[in-house]
Amino acid sequence: MVDSTTNDSTMVSLGKFKVGGYAYWAPAGTTLPTDSATALPSAYKLLGYLSEDGLTNTTDTDTTEIKDANGTTVMKIITSYAESYQFALLEVLRAESAKLRYNSDAVTGTDKSMTIKHQMPSDEDFVLVFEIAMSGDVKDRLVIGNATRAEFGDRQVHAGDPQVYDITVSANDMGSGVTAIEYVGIAASRSVAVTEALVGKVIDPVNGDETAETGEGTPAAE
Repeated sequence: MVDSTTNDSTMVSLGKFKVGGYAYWAPAGTTLPTDSATALPSAYKLLGYLSEDGLTNTTDTDTTEIKDANGTTVMKIITSYAESYQFALLEVLRAESAKLRYNSDAVTGTDKSMTIKHQMPSDEDFVLVFEIAMSGDVKDRLVIGNATRAEFGDRQVHAGDPQVYDITVSANDMGSGVTAIEYVGIAASRSVAVTEALVGKVIDPVNGDETAETGEGTPAAE
């Protein structure tokens, strides 16, 4: 697809999540997704609902300033970079959610019937995948290939609010300094005709690749 050369409201997106399942994890070493459309293999386990605050991506950087003899800054460079992701799991009765919070080896049993050992978290690393439904039937698959637990929020137990597992994970180096990868593409369920009507091009319905131009002046039907 040719990049747009004018302002385009269809490039603006909300940050909703895929209905039916959008947060998954898998053991370290599991084959990582390489596109937005291919179904995740069975090694990826569903973590269930996230709280209404969704997913927060935080970036931490350190910079170094280089000054000349007069004290004027002549260069400012980034010397370190780190990413973390914070979210709260609503399904505290789901075994996989408890494992993510307390460690894989701290939980035995099944959903709604398990034993959880509260203990010092290990440096266990794992893979996280979030399935995000962007506006206009565009899919965004966020892959954190080397995640570790970093921080935990409070867990409150009372009648007024749901219990949650509030977790912050570090997105560590996946290789070559990459901390996470997003794969963005047109959802497979979207028709080429609808895409033509929006942008005037024929687009691959999975990956968004342009294949040909439509005839000028002829609107495409849905």
